[in-house]
Amino acid sequence: MELDAALLSRLQFAFTVSFHIIFPSVTIGLATLIAIWEGLWLKTRNPVYLQLAKFWIKPFAITFGMGVVSGIVLSYEFGTNFSEFSRITGAVLGPLMAYEVLTAFFLEAGFLGIMLFGWQRVGPRLHFFATVVVAVGTWISAFWIIAANSWMHTPAGYAIVDGVFHVKSWWEVIFNPSMPYRFSHMLLAAFITGTFVVLATSAWQLLHTEHKAMARKGLSMTLWLALILTPLQAYVGDLHGLNVKEHQPVKLAAMEGIWPEREAGAPLLLFAIPDRAAEKNHFEIAIPKLASLILTHDPDGELMGLKAVPADERPNVAVVFFSFRIMVGIGMLMILVAVTGAYLRWRGTLYQSRWFLTACSYLAPGGIIAVLAGWYVVEVGRQPWLVQGLVRTIEVVSPLPAERVLFSLTLFVLTYSLLFGVYLYFMRKLIRKGPPSPEQLQQQLIGVKAAGYAAALAKQIKAAQGYN
Repeated sequence: MELDAALLSRLQFAFTVSFHIIFPSVTIGLATLIAIWEGLWLKTRNPVYLQLAKFWIKPFAITFGMGVVSGIVLSYEFGTNFSEFSRITGAVLGPLMAYEVLTAFFLEAGFLGIMLFGWQRVGPRLHFFATVVVAVGTWISAFWIIAANSWMHTPAGYAIVDGVFHVKSWWEVIFNPSMPYRFSHMLLAAFITGTFVVLATSAWQLLHTEHKAMARKGLSMTLWLALILTPLQAYVGDLHGLNVKEHQPVKLAAMEGIWPEREAGAPLLLFAIPDRAAEKNHFEIAIPKLASLILTHDPDGELMGLKAVPADERPNVAVVFFSFRIMVGIGMLMILVAVTGAYLRWRGTLYQSRWFLTACSYLAPGGIIAVLAGWYVVEVGRQPWLVQGLVRTIEVVSPLPAERVLFSLTLFVLTYSLLFGVYLYFMRKLIRKGPPSPEQLQQQLIGVKAAGYAAALAKQIKAAQGYN
């Protein structure tokens, strides 16, 4: 069978971006939680909050490092595997990528060292400021990346001169029609992902370790957050869906499995097997008229179907259809967990319900899987377009030998698999080690074994002896 260089290039980018997105989706949530815990410790001086911050700062650090390393590769792939795309859209997307580096990456890099190593070297308020800056830096990074990606879905503020995109309005480029919905949806997804990583770990610690006080506090806080964030995400997701209906109706048709050119009273398909060749679904399990009600607010509302466009302008329906249901299914499960946790808290049995804690302990990867599934809905649903309605993916693939692309793809799979195994090993080791004890926390803050203590003591002695 002859190898297809274009398909292999797409598979390579899909694999590398899927690997990368795991880590920002965790670090955005973790950085925010660490900032909250440190702020609560400064306000209350409750050592449990400090335990939580100090315990999670190491998993955050290695996850942040993995995100940086895996993200650098993606920029190079634009040039190596999609060189024509870089040429024709570089004037739009290049500055957006540069803004991310200048406003977010430099900000994070400048304060990350203080956050990780400055506990004994700077005052508590300055350290808290550094932690907040790093957290905000992760949000800013997401802002620019989503702005660039959203422009590819709903391009605006551009002019095409001699086949090359030029910017007419940066405001319209950045705040393109889908950007506010996609940014809020992604940011909430990252918050929820970090929340459930902590929730699952806290539940496991309650069952298997002696760190009960920290685990109780971590579980309690994350369940409150989940009770707020998961329904909010469902609402934002609904708004995002309405935006997709307006600007990318073919993607929406693939998400809902709608084939006729126009369908009034479209059912909500709980399950089906889409058949691209036959242009229909098999084994449908549906709720009549619910899709139309959700998307048009009218049970008899009309929706556009896949047959409204030629077959070569349709995405891979099965991937979009099932990925959407995986994302929504995990989201509904998370809402159920949050509501169940609230009920058990009301009953006064939250920390004694082993069945609930056991179920929660398996949910650590839930947010990550949902983010990946949502990303596949977004990106596969846009195909065959790289810039919606303007640039096809197949038109901008670099003319590379298929064997070379296959070789690099194989290296990526092997290397990333090894890296991910090492990452999981150290994460498991850190979680099993547990947090520093209250005695160790006190020692790390003011004890003679604390890093930086000797330098501080020398300064005090010099000051006492009248040295400058």
